[in-house]
Amino acid sequence: MLKPAPVKSTTSTRTRALAGMAIAAALGGALVATPQLEVYAQQRSDAQTIQTPFGRAPLTFADIVEKVKPAVVSIHVTNGGDRLARRMPRQGAPNTPNAPTPPNRGLPDLPDDHPLNEFFRNLPREFGNRGGTPNAPTPRPSLAQGSGFVISADGYVVTNNHVIDGASKISVSFDRDNKFDAELVGTDPRTDIALLKIKTEKAGQTFEHVRFAPKEARVGDWVIAVGNPFGLGGTVTAGIVSASGRDIGSGPYDYIQIDAAVNRGNSGGPTFNLDGEVIGVNTAIYSPSGGNVGIAFAIPAKTAEEVVAQLRSKGTVSRGWLGVKIENINEDTASSLGLPQARGALVNEITAGGPAAASQLRAGDAIVSVNGAEIRDSRDLARKIAEFAPGTTVRIEVMRFGKSEAVPVKLGTFPANPDVAMQTQPAPDRQPAPTPTITELDQLGLSLTTTVGRSGETSEGVAISEVKSGSDAAGKGLKSGDVILEVQGQKVANAADVEAGVKRAKSDGRRAVLLRVKSGDVLRFVAVQLKAS
Repeated sequence: MLKPAPVKSTTSTRTRALAGMAIAAALGGALVATPQLEVYAQQRSDAQTIQTPFGRAPLTFADIVEKVKPAVVSIHVTNGGDRLARRMPRQGAPNTPNAPTPPNRGLPDLPDDHPLNEFFRNLPREFGNRGGTPNAPTPRPSLAQGSGFVISADGYVVTNNHVIDGASKISVSFDRDNKFDAELVGTDPRTDIALLKIKTEKAGQTFEHVRFAPKEARVGDWVIAVGNPFGLGGTVTAGIVSASGRDIGSGPYDYIQIDAAVNRGNSGGPTFNLDGEVIGVNTAIYSPSGGNVGIAFAIPAKTAEEVVAQLRSKGTVSRGWLGVKIENINEDTASSLGLPQARGALVNEITAGGPAAASQLRAGDAIVSVNGAEIRDSRDLARKIAEFAPGTTVRIEVMRFGKSEAVPVKLGTFPANPDVAMQTQPAPDRQPAPTPTITELDQLGLSLTTTVGRSGETSEGVAISEVKSGSDAAGKGLKSGDVILEVQGQKVANAADVEAGVKRAKSDGRRAVLLRVKSGDVLRFVAVQLKAS
């Protein structure tokens, strides 16, 4: 058995240190004494890690790589001939690092009115004709590459949904050049996870595989990313966990940030800890150029494992669905609602035909807890609702302008089509007559227009005709043409209704008033600070 030996200073070293302290004191210098840290090293010439007071540190990653690399695969995808290469997102946005590259035919991309456009359109097929003439070639299938990893001996492979999206053929290859066809078991676009199954001709064939880490990675932990960047295959990079709980604008789920090099083709590949366990699935990078700048994002192992379990058992992922549009609550909104702090999720709209439409939930409610679990923000609510099985009845506690209400809601199934989930009940058409009345509302910094219809009734809401420069309303993005539909949860039809809502807010001790505003086709809540009188 190897016995670790403490590394300690010798007597001569101590003597020199004391002498140095005496000289520094004589020169009037100041010294701060710090306790010496004893570092214990494994006494082996082939040791892979060193034990420090703060945990293990790698001397080399070679043993870990040898252990996990056989389970990492390169994904090769053939898409239909009419499929176009994905464009990179706007500069500075998280990018999915696996976009297929279209073949470069060496022909200029000329505008239709260019004098040489007709010449290039009529080139023979062998020159890569790109026009709409009879000589135009049949569109070729595009190729894409990504990464993945085997999670079971019978050949289940995890990768990203965007790697195999729209694939007509999928194959996987191992680092030792063994290549197999694969079939798609299921996908979950919301978390960007896909599950494949390797097809084998040999009965009982098994594969090297890895497992998901049972513990969450900590910021500062060493990590290793293995994948297929730029089609090179079997590439290993190392770094640390840079941050956790990252919101990259891709749904309600959090991501791990790592600084190990991740590039195009790494999508779907694993990030390992020092035990050779998968702590995340690489899925996006943050880069102005599309290449590695040391900021990559991975789906946490816990999220990926839960999704994979459902895909493996039934090929789809079922989530609870509330059927509301929600937004975060800031300090001004919290004040207008009578909340002690800016926490919870504000209901913006109720989805037509959704579960919430059949309940007592309504726009303007601040959801503060679900089945007793506190809600931090809108993303937290989306995650918690998704954890429940469809058909579950949950108890939702809301704050409705200072009053607490408990609303039971029977959850539905989250629609596969995100557009369906966001559909809302359209407002009835009105035909206002052009007889406006202008009202100044100095406390909000607004001028309001009430439009009276031919029958003498007002149209829906009160239009904003002017927003005073420098006011809080201007700072919150209100503009001429926006329509105020509600004030403090009460519908308004004229300027007097708005003024009454402002008075109620002041009498309740609010420093801001909550307006429900329609800007074009977009509905939103805006909390405007009241002007001190």
